[in-house]
Amino acid sequence: MRPVSENETPPSRYPRRRLAVLTCMDCRIDANSALGLEVGDAHILRNAGGIVTEDALRSLALSKRALRTEEIWVVQHTHCGLLGLDDDEFLGSIEAETGERPEWTPGGFATLEQSVAEGLFRLASEPALRGSAIQGFILDIDTDRLASVESAG
Repeated sequence: MRPVSENETPPSRYPRRRLAVLTCMDCRIDANSALGLEVGDAHILRNAGGIVTEDALRSLALSKRALRTEEIWVVQHTHCGLLGLDDDEFLGSIEAETGERPEWTPGGFATLEQSVAEGLFRLASEPALRGSAIQGFILDIDTDRLASVESAG
């Protein structure tokens, strides 16, 4: 993070654009640059795949209700490691190696469009997020272009 000079005011904890973004943790993605954002514009949440998990819902509810965001974007991307991942096979490999099967789900998906649409549906179904403007996108990591995805419901 860039240090704040003595003549500057540090960014507010309330995002200027009243936006929260859920995206993938992929190291190839510079979320602010790819989405045209500056530090202080939005809350950026990252996890494997940009999947709407229970923890993502918790963070987004706090973002909305305690930190004044009004809009949520789900941004997944091309060449994602979860695209085509078989959850059972992945968990089975961990169990074979460690003797224990994790209780969490990796979140592998067959298509980006379906995964984003399912995430949008889950967000729209969450009572704590009612009234939020919700949008979904697929980021082409080769070109930094965003394509809009329609909700599943």
